[in-house]
Amino acid sequence: MFTIAKNALRPTLTRAFGAGKAYKHTLPALPYAYNALEPYIAEEIMTLHHTKHHQAYVNGLNAAEEAYAATDSTAKHIQLQSALKFNGGGHINHSLFWKNLAPAKEAGGKLVAGGLLEKTLIRDFGSVEAFKIKMNTATGAIQGSGWGWLGYDPVSKKLEIVTTANQDPLLTHVPIIGIDIWEHAFYLQYKNVKPDYLKAIWNVINFEEAEKRLVGAIAN
Repeated sequence: MFTIAKNALRPTLTRAFGAGKAYKHTLPALPYAYNALEPYIAEEIMTLHHTKHHQAYVNGLNAAEEAYAATDSTAKHIQLQSALKFNGGGHINHSLFWKNLAPAKEAGGKLVAGGLLEKTLIRDFGSVEAFKIKMNTATGAIQGSGWGWLGYDPVSKKLEIVTTANQDPLLTHVPIIGIDIWEHAFYLQYKNVKPDYLKAIWNVINFEEAEKRLVGAIAN
């Protein structure tokens, strides 16, 4: 189901439906401390976001896969598709998102000067700042919950801004940068002022990780 993102998350999203059982997915550890993204993303938000929300998607995915593997009923398999999509997408998206961030005192907010990402952003959006403005505008315009993405289109071979609803994973493009716009990602700190959250998050975007994703996407 989630073919584009599978390489980034292997082996945690390996499936064994054909073998009549499902593997247990686990919550990936953060590559930094819960308070490492402050003041841009508060420790309380990161703790709840990771240990409660992401864990819930992992639990839901495991339960849905186990139920899927336990039955031969086509009707039941169809019934489980929404739970697999929602929880599987939540696990995929968040596993990418944590790597998408880095402390400001380390790689956070620092674009690789003269790198492939910078050159491609300038080619496809005019400038890096123009890209950020367009990305924030599109992400902030999402009604309800969802994600804003910078994705690489393997057909057009361009970087494009795409949004997905709820926990739908990005399948039409290779995800390069993703921004979680669910309220649990920002509300405790930024309340309902989404533009402040979207402006702040660029200080902790891991552009080195985004650079690697783009290099890999083009190579494939």
